Amino acid sequence: MENLVFSLNATLPIFLLMVLGYIFNKIGIIDEKAANWMNKFVFNVALPVLLFGDLAEQDFFGTWDGKFVLFCFCVTIISILVITVLGKLLVKDPSRRGEFIQGSYRSSAALLGIAFIHNIYGTENTGMAPLMILGSVPLYNIFAVIILTLSAADNKSADPVNKKANPSLIKKTVFGIVTNPIILGIFIGLFWSLLRIPQPKIFSTLVSNLSALATPLGLMSMGATFDFKKALNNVRPALVASFIKLFLLVAIFLPFAVMFGFSGEKIVALLVMLGSATTVSCYIMSKSMGHEGTLSSSIIMLTTFGCSFSLTFWLFVLKSLRII
Repeated sequence: MENLVFSLNATLPIFLLMVLGYIFNKIGIIDEKAANWMNKFVFNVALPVLLFGDLAEQDFFGTWDGKFVLFCFCVTIISILVITVLGKLLVKDPSRRGEFIQGSYRSSAALLGIAFIHNIYGTENTGMAPLMILGSVPLYNIFAVIILTLSAADNKSADPVNKKANPSLIKKTVFGIVTNPIILGIFIGLFWSLLRIPQPKIFSTLVSNLSALATPLGLMSMGATFDFKKALNNVRPALVASFIKLFLLVAIFLPFAVMFGFSGEKIVALLVMLGSATTVSCYIMSKSMGHEGTLSSSIIMLTTFGCSFSLTFWLFVLKSLRII
């Protein structure tokens, strides 16, 4: 019951912010123009600053575990490749395929990872969450740019010849990766941490204030543009993606983590990486890169509500097996 209460406290406020955005739209407080501005601001400013702040303050030298980071890295790549194959088999509409793939693998690793480890192991033992973020989040974003760019190109081209990789598309994809604000925020934060650059009080306060805007603005903009009629057309892929996100990836990869000797907070960090709710940045990136965003918002809503119970289930299983 304690785990259920913690999970609900961590995830239901996120879900309710989406509902609040939807209500604000219906009563005329947040119109479509305002929601699009909020989404643009979060994508270009607030979310990159949030990720920068999460990484810049970490001591990667003091907590480094190469085996754990490599495991997170390999699992992330394998899961993305497997889901990409499933996406091609299960989702015939190219305009939805990119959102399905992204929504099935991208977790709220940065937002939930440290919170879960804090709750279970205390505030002094958070070293594995930043390492998990380092091994997964950069890949999440790099592959998201590639997948969303290629699926958008597939959707716009009815000519099979034009669907083939060409220099202009490759150039566009590479340019999208190196200029993506979220990816820039991650790598600047990483280098800031590795170089141990101090943060003056005024600077750290500014970073904290901007970071605090990312989640509420992103979630309310998503709720404000949520369309139930369109969502009903995406129920099947959204349910499949949610099952993959909350159960399938955990069931496949967590046993391998135990076989490799990981336990305790490392397992909890991996559980968050594999089985937590789909991050709101999926919707933000989808909308910002020319996709409709309805499937992304449906997956985020389903996984945000569902992970309160699925994470509690997995924690119960892990505790029962004395792995954590």
